[in-house]
Amino acid sequence: MGVAIWSCGGAAVFASALLPGRRSHGSRLAPTELPFASASSCPLPFLSGPAVPFSPAPMPSSRAQLRLLRLRVQASAGVVLQDAAATTFCFAGAYSLVLVFDTLAERNIIQKQSLSRKAVHVLSGLLYMATWPFFRSVIVLTQSICSSSMVARYFAAVVPLLNCIRLLCYGLRLLTDEGVVKSVAREGRPEELLRGPLYYVIVLLLCTLVFWRESPVGVVSLTMMSGGDGFADIVGRRYGVTKLPYNQQKSWVGSISMFVFGLFFSVGMLYYFSVFGYVHFDPEQTITRVALISLAATVVESLPISDVVDDNVSVPLTSMLTSVLLFG
Repeated sequence: MGVAIWSCGGAAVFASALLPGRRSHGSRLAPTELPFASASSCPLPFLSGPAVPFSPAPMPSSRAQLRLLRLRVQASAGVVLQDAAATTFCFAGAYSLVLVFDTLAERNIIQKQSLSRKAVHVLSGLLYMATWPFFRSVIVLTQSICSSSMVARYFAAVVPLLNCIRLLCYGLRLLTDEGVVKSVAREGRPEELLRGPLYYVIVLLLCTLVFWRESPVGVVSLTMMSGGDGFADIVGRRYGVTKLPYNQQKSWVGSISMFVFGLFFSVGMLYYFSVFGYVHFDPEQTITRVALISLAATVVESLPISDVVDDNVSVPLTSMLTSVLLFG
């Protein structure tokens, strides 16, 4: 309060000294004429009563400040190292996932290459999002330590960025890895990596940087692309006898599977992030909104436009637009 009174009074004295015709340059004000003689002269409504003298708070010694800053830097460095370890673990897991399904396909444990490819499609996105709470970065400001989700998302974004570079290298034949190509590409040709698989990791990257874990928009969009669209293909190829009347490449059971699994995985992921406090989870509202998003994504996925727009683009884009309208 003393600081506020001194500031208001000092400003008034300075202003009065600048006004012409009021006082000469060398004149002095009597104590009763000082603008800060009472709190009523200061235009702050919460001040009342007599003025109090200004007494600045004691400043800590430079040694104590340096010690405090050193402790904060050490704490921040420890958390950054944790994020670096989480990035390494996440990238190693993504690489191992592809390697495992490639090995299973080579040993004929998984009979069809399409099943291996779609299993990678489903698990890559879901497991990647499941690691987001492991990232806990902070940044150090001059006198305080502040939580920074922005820094954390940059660490997490390294994983899809590296996978994007890998796909570009294999797709452009700068590097060769037949196992990776067979486990990810539909027909086993390196050029295919530059379409659907590349779009997939680009969507992962964009949702990480733009939405991150505090937004239901990114979570639902990635889940619809990985879980919903992935199971639509798996179930549709196996049991999809009855085709859609407007698209003979899609089946009723495949579209129903996309709606059901997209809804199930999306609600599950939102609940998962709500446990960590990143999103608010109201069961009734969440299920209703996600059901509408899943329905919109399912309708777009069923349209005969796959030759023009890849499902890894149309499904998450539709989910994003619908999620923005419903979740805000």
